Amino acid sequence: MPTNPHPLIQVLKAELKAAGLTYAALARELGLAESSVKRMLAKGDMPLSRVDEICRVLKTDFAELSRRVADAQPLRRELTLEQEKAVVADRKLLLMAVSVLSQWTLEQVVATYRVSEAEGIRYLAKLDRLGIIELRPMNRYRLKVAKTFRWRPHGPVMQYFREAVVGDYYSGGFDGEGEMLTLVHGQIGRSLATLFNERLQRVAQDFAQQHLADQKLPDAQKRPYTLVIGMRSWLFGAFRELKR
Repeated sequence: MPTNPHPLIQVLKAELKAAGLTYAALARELGLAESSVKRMLAKGDMPLSRVDEICRVLKTDFAELSRRVADAQPLRRELTLEQEKAVVADRKLLLMAVSVLSQWTLEQVVATYRVSEAEGIRYLAKLDRLGIIELRPMNRYRLKVAKTFRWRPHGPVMQYFREAVVGDYYSGGFDGEGEMLTLVHGQIGRSLATLFNERLQRVAQDFAQQHLADQKLPDAQKRPYTLVIGMRSWLFGAFRELKR
């Protein structure tokens, strides 16, 4: 017996439990012995025709079951080095990756950037193959990355941002409406550093949630903002040279 049942079997068991169906009740519906049903679900050994029969009992279909299996899979916290290289190699693919991480629709991307609908669909398909999204009908998608997802700290994407984006970002005056730039230096306990990191992550999540909520607002009432949060054990080089 496998120690880790197939995800499909795990979802089937969860669906049976949610429906209040015991193995005995399922066995009666399928015309099988209860022991056969137990063995079948324990070993995860059944033909697709049997899965279809169980779906019929659950009043669902295989497509819906497959979506539930996909939804139950663990989410990625980061991509592999090769996946990041593929993303950063194409500027429009990187644009689409950043857009889906902000949960933009294809229609929003096409309306905002010089990306055709055909290009957008092609890039969504690439992101699906890279494991960033699960592409669904009507060009909708489900993110396959966790809320704590981040680009690899020393990976290709962050390297690209350091070289091509950071200078552009910090060249602004940070004096416009809703803008600010502050730098605070100090010494704190090691354990408190973790607490501050968690608080900053919540700020980032709040920003992301507000972005989603404000998608309903008219364009005239919205402006694009980019929130950059960083915290590291560091001392400015010019100051390091002055240390005793």
